[in-house]
Amino acid sequence: MIELRNVSQRFAGPRGWIEALHNVNLTIPPGEVFGIIGRSGAGKSTLVRTVNLLTRPTEGDIVVNGRALTALAPRELREARREIGMIFQHFNLLSSRTVFENVALPLELAGMKRAQIDETVLPLLELVGLTAQKDRYPAQISGGQKQRVGIARALASKPKVLLSDEATSALDPETTRAILDLLRKINRELGLTVVLITHQMEVIKQVCDRVAVLDAGRVVEEGRVIDVFLQPRHEVTRALLGDVIAQELPPALKARVAERLKTGSGHLLRLAFSGTGVDQPVLSETIRRFELDFNILHGRIDEIQGQAFGSLAVLAGGDPVKVAQAITWLREQGVVVEELSYVE
Repeated sequence: MIELRNVSQRFAGPRGWIEALHNVNLTIPPGEVFGIIGRSGAGKSTLVRTVNLLTRPTEGDIVVNGRALTALAPRELREARREIGMIFQHFNLLSSRTVFENVALPLELAGMKRAQIDETVLPLLELVGLTAQKDRYPAQISGGQKQRVGIARALASKPKVLLSDEATSALDPETTRAILDLLRKINRELGLTVVLITHQMEVIKQVCDRVAVLDAGRVVEEGRVIDVFLQPRHEVTRALLGDVIAQELPPALKARVAERLKTGSGHLLRLAFSGTGVDQPVLSETIRRFELDFNILHGRIDEIQGQAFGSLAVLAGGDPVKVAQAITWLREQGVVVEELSYVE
């Protein structure tokens, strides 16, 4: 379990103090893949580096596996860090060492004997799919393979927690999916708690159980990934989701809808479904039951962690009283309904 209690981080800048983190509180249960997302400069990397105290917070406490890291003496902290692995965006491999030797490096530094190193490293290379590349050098392998080396190296000390700081942002989409699948496999097979930093909501959708949205050093939203997709509460979350579920209307259509809303001749609704509700005929039943016209403006059906998810934008026409009744009925059916009174 990872717990951040009232964590703040301030740095001295040319014009005074810069607050990178402000009173952050997070609890991450063991065995979970937890995502932290935000725009550039939101404080994501600073936050993940406080978990192993690569960056010591100005205020607050960090508890990992029941130990308050901020209260440990230097030697105790070094021991505690062995239970926290970390992978980076730019791999940080030593060019003069082979794939095997890069993975073995932390074990050599810990004084482990060669036979024990072999017993540890070879299964890790098999786990990440690099057995055939064990004698190659970093210049001889692809970017995705380099990241797999970084993952194997982070696992060499048998950590209980794995931190990933933008580990896929330098990779192409296909390689990104493969690395995320590997992280999920490691999470399930080894029972590791994974904390994943990213600026891409697509990454959160593919692999995370829960997510925290960071903005200007503050956690502005937190919850299960499916819940955040269904009903985003903060404008930053909505903006980040826009790349995944296309909440914005095309410009020409947006202008026409705005004109209709000004005349009061329609109601713009955002509907979100999950689970079995995705394949239920709720729209047709709503139209029949309340005698309304629904114009579907855009929509998408997708999958989040094996659970179906659908999002629709519709323009509802009809008696305003019946529209209000329809919204109530839809919510009773488990549909998330947001009525938009304007188009930005």
